[in-house]
Amino acid sequence: MTPSGTPSAPASSPSPAPRDRLVVAIDGPAGAGKSTTARLLAERLGYALLDTGAIYRSLALLARERGVSWEDGEAVAALAATLDIRFQFEDGVNRVRVGERDVTADIRSPEISDGASRVSALPPVRAALLDLQRRLGAAGGVVVEGRDVGTVVFPDAGAKFFLTAAARERAHRRALELRAGGRVVDEEAVLKDIVTRDERDTQRAVAPLRRAADAVQVDSDAMTPEQVVDLLWTEVRRRGG
Repeated sequence: MTPSGTPSAPASSPSPAPRDRLVVAIDGPAGAGKSTTARLLAERLGYALLDTGAIYRSLALLARERGVSWEDGEAVAALAATLDIRFQFEDGVNRVRVGERDVTADIRSPEISDGASRVSALPPVRAALLDLQRRLGAAGGVVVEGRDVGTVVFPDAGAKFFLTAAARERAHRRALELRAGGRVVDEEAVLKDIVTRDERDTQRAVAPLRRAADAVQVDSDAMTPEQVVDLLWTEVRRRGG
């Protein structure tokens, strides 16, 4: 499988998926719990999981390893055009593979998170990945998470959600996630990074982060992941998915 993208003016919208196999779009800011929610929801629905953020993270990792600047739109887009990325559920984890290499853990570092935010703001990169994402989700039966899934990538998605939480709560969750992976984390630094990413994602000229007009907003500050998934699952089933 493969994720993410968005040119400023998409050439065409994908055809809507059959009603009983919906495209479920989950957007929201960094650290809102989109990845966990999307994974649990996909498993419950029996849907595939398309992690758009993992594509940008993988691109940032690949660019760094090949000495390509995260600010060089054309060079990163050239990498995107040949990116061999796929996803596979294993023991409840959506593993990310680039070629034969498992990069699931490598793409979750704070440095690569920052790189992903930077390359995702480059119009040539978003254009290079848009068609790929749409092809992967066109048949429906897929949960897609990212920053512009419901607004640009799948504007006709059968169910759209905007998942958010207060910046400090998101920083706390991200810090816990990183510590669980064995990293030493300064939570205040994580908060600063999240605020910076919020500003970059919402103010970029191409496909800024925003809630689609027809998306259900879910504020998850006081909710467990299971409660969030229950809410989304109920709404998807109500829509026939």
